Amino acid sequence: MPFWVRHAVDPAGGVNTCIADDGSVLSRDKWLWSQWRLVWLFSKLYNSVESDERWVGLAHHVFEFLEKFGWNEEAGGWNYRLSFQGDVMDGYESIYTDGLAIDGLVELARAQSGRSDELISLARKTADRVIGRLQQPHDTIPHSPYPVPRGVKVHGIPMIFSFVLWKLGRYLDDPHYLQVAREQSDEIFNHFYRPDRDVLVERIRDDNTEYPAPDGTTIVPGHVIEDMWFQIHIARHGGDTERITTACRLIHRHLELGWDTEYGGLFLAIDADNRPDIAWDAADAKRWWPQGEAMYAALLAWEHVREPWCLPWYDRLHEYCFTHYPVPEHGEWYRNLNRQGQPISDVIVMPVKDPFHLPRNLIYCIDVLDRLIAT
Repeated sequence: MPFWVRHAVDPAGGVNTCIADDGSVLSRDKWLWSQWRLVWLFSKLYNSVESDERWVGLAHHVFEFLEKFGWNEEAGGWNYRLSFQGDVMDGYESIYTDGLAIDGLVELARAQSGRSDELISLARKTADRVIGRLQQPHDTIPHSPYPVPRGVKVHGIPMIFSFVLWKLGRYLDDPHYLQVAREQSDEIFNHFYRPDRDVLVERIRDDNTEYPAPDGTTIVPGHVIEDMWFQIHIARHGGDTERITTACRLIHRHLELGWDTEYGGLFLAIDADNRPDIAWDAADAKRWWPQGEAMYAALLAWEHVREPWCLPWYDRLHEYCFTHYPVPEHGEWYRNLNRQGQPISDVIVMPVKDPFHLPRNLIYCIDVLDRLIAT
């Protein structure tokens, strides 16, 4: 976190996330996807790691910028990209920004109890508009930066909204949000999971049948693994041990499928039928976030099922991560490696580097270890 406090906080508002691995600022454009992640992270640090007012102060610094410039009243959702002055560069282009806003607002409400009503009101407004959009075909929902082919449903939508609507519903003890979250979870297990292949794919037809290859046979192992630890959190709260067991099994399954046995690390994407034409950009890249998500998922699975694969996989992931990604002279991790594990500066999906996946997973890993030590 010192890297981000030192290099990235923008006095004009928000945090600079178009930033190089050495901390140099490449652009002051504010991608709200990253800004809301920062609201969540700074709030989480205050709530769970260190009750230091600087963390909630940083969360509020980002929130003030978003509150002032971020909401798109005409669209009923959050803008995608702003200038450092708050001018709209890209309007309502991604429902994912709404999901990250809900997540950030709930965590900030925990940190700022005196303002929780105001924050939760904004979270409700966002969530209610999202729930209306979830009734639409996925190919009509603003979905940057990933295009949705016509007649297709995508895994990312039920993945994020099962989790963030569950968080909102749990915070409020509101059965409506909890029910919608459960419906989104069921969508994942009932439709995106393909039992004949024993995999979870990224795209299916809107009638829930398989979409043709290569788009319909794309698997993003880190995405599946991240989703499955989301689902463990949700199922644990509901006492659904069967779903926890299924999620843990799918974590193991996709670790095995996604691991590069030659060079190590998880591929960004693979094909269910081993086709070379994988329908995902930079499929053979070793991005930092899938490895970190998998590290936490393996520990969480051990806590719940105690199967012999869990800790060896954690050790394997930990070894790969801490051998390849840290940049000690700057105090952060490389974002992207090539297949061989060498750093690359290529822009993959979005030109941002934000402190979200790495500290989130380290926080959650420590939480699991604390619980294991206590028992």
